[in-house]
Amino acid sequence: MAKLYEFQGKSILQKFGVAVPEGKAVEGIEEAINVSNEIGFPVVVKIQTWSTGRAALGGVQFANSIDELKETCENFFKMKVGNFNIERLLIEKKLNIVQEFFVGFIINGEEKKPTLIFSSKGGSGIEEIAKEYPESLFSYNIDVIRGLKAYEIIPLLIKVGVDKKLLNKMASTIIKLYNAMRGSDARSLETNPLVLTEAGKIVAADAHIVIDDYGVFRHPEFGIEIAREFDRPPTELEKIAYLVEKNDYRGTFYFFQMNEKLKSEENYIGFHGAGGGGSMMSMDAVAKKNYKIANFCDTSGNPPASKVYKAAKIILSQPNITGYFASGSGVASQEQFHSARGFVKAFLEESLDVPAVLRLGGNSEEIAIDILNKYLGNLNVKVLGYGKNDSPDFCMDKLDELIKENGKKSHRVKKIKEKNLDDYNYKFETMTGSINIDHNVCKNCPTQSCVKSCNYNILKIEDGVPVLAIEKEDVKKGKCIECLACEIACKFNGRNGLYIHLPIEGLKEYREKITKE
Repeated sequence: MAKLYEFQGKSILQKFGVAVPEGKAVEGIEEAINVSNEIGFPVVVKIQTWSTGRAALGGVQFANSIDELKETCENFFKMKVGNFNIERLLIEKKLNIVQEFFVGFIINGEEKKPTLIFSSKGGSGIEEIAKEYPESLFSYNIDVIRGLKAYEIIPLLIKVGVDKKLLNKMASTIIKLYNAMRGSDARSLETNPLVLTEAGKIVAADAHIVIDDYGVFRHPEFGIEIAREFDRPPTELEKIAYLVEKNDYRGTFYFFQMNEKLKSEENYIGFHGAGGGGSMMSMDAVAKKNYKIANFCDTSGNPPASKVYKAAKIILSQPNITGYFASGSGVASQEQFHSARGFVKAFLEESLDVPAVLRLGGNSEEIAIDILNKYLGNLNVKVLGYGKNDSPDFCMDKLDELIKENGKKSHRVKKIKEKNLDDYNYKFETMTGSINIDHNVCKNCPTQSCVKSCNYNILKIEDGVPVLAIEKEDVKKGKCIECLACEIACKFNGRNGLYIHLPIEGLKEYREKITKE
């Protein structure tokens, strides 16, 4: 799910006829002053963050003058939520509030319907209000075909004590809020508080909207970069990782940075999981050994080797990690040799400089471990493979030993040096990259290992060289699953004349930038 900032949510509410305070989002103090002068003091200044509990953080303050505004803005722009800075503030005209309410809509998974939640007592801490004043709250499941009607809402508003003079106006506002939820493909919409002003207006003083992942593509106007439920803006590396997932439906790839600025002395681990429960156990194992987790990464749901490769390349784009730990459920139904080949290609390209322990428990784990042992034995650091019978704690103990043997050296991110594809005279596109073959090198190869390794009969030998055995269009559509077996076989058992190019959009430029810093 993708969260919107308050100022974005209010823009949506306005389009559906819901009144919101006069104001504007700003990214600097001078801009804040200009907006405040335009709408007039006093103003309220709010940090813009996707996390909850802003008031408790001190992130909502009032300013009665330019001096107060400057001081508040300066403090807010120095604030951090978690490890991330505040980048935007919302400046709004202070409202003269008579009464506060709560209105929220969620998709009720059990009922498979939108549910309206209303309280005649609003404000921060709605959960506590609901416990203390249960008589002030109601919930109502909405028929998506019929929609929400005033005659359904008004009796419920009377029951929770809404003033009779407000009934029609409140019902009308709630319906507009529901229409905003439906019209924006939201999983949830909340305004807390919805307020009655001294002028008799009902105004949405706050707005929290979460957009359904599958509805994001219909709303380019929202500017959503990542359809994930983050509590802060995505980092540049997270944006790069999301493009991999967005453009490749095969399996799951989720990448989240715990901290964007890693310090070598704090012993960070690049973490690569597979499956939620097993990954949590594995992260606990990391913490028990007093290491910090640089990132969370999940490649599960039977991803191709190419996706695991890209995930590993992104994890290794974080400087100052001291080790690489891959550990998931231990009983994954996906064929583990695909993941193993992804790791082999990535680690060889990176000339891995920190030790790695890869727990690849699941189908064909013995083959996967053999692949790691066979092809990664000549690196300058050790890479160990384990299976389902080896616990996360045991595997992390091994990684701890390897890190200490390596002198706790930190990973150094390298610039990406791509091969010149013009050097290859035969090539064809796969779903997310291309396979490139130099027939001059491959001619009359005695092993023909690339063809023999291809269990999907994509390649064949013709006139002494490997060529496609199927149509190019079928390869691009996914008949070649990008298992990487042909490249690894050619590199170690053939003449090293085959190269699989798997570009990661934005990663080369990202590394160029961070290697200069």
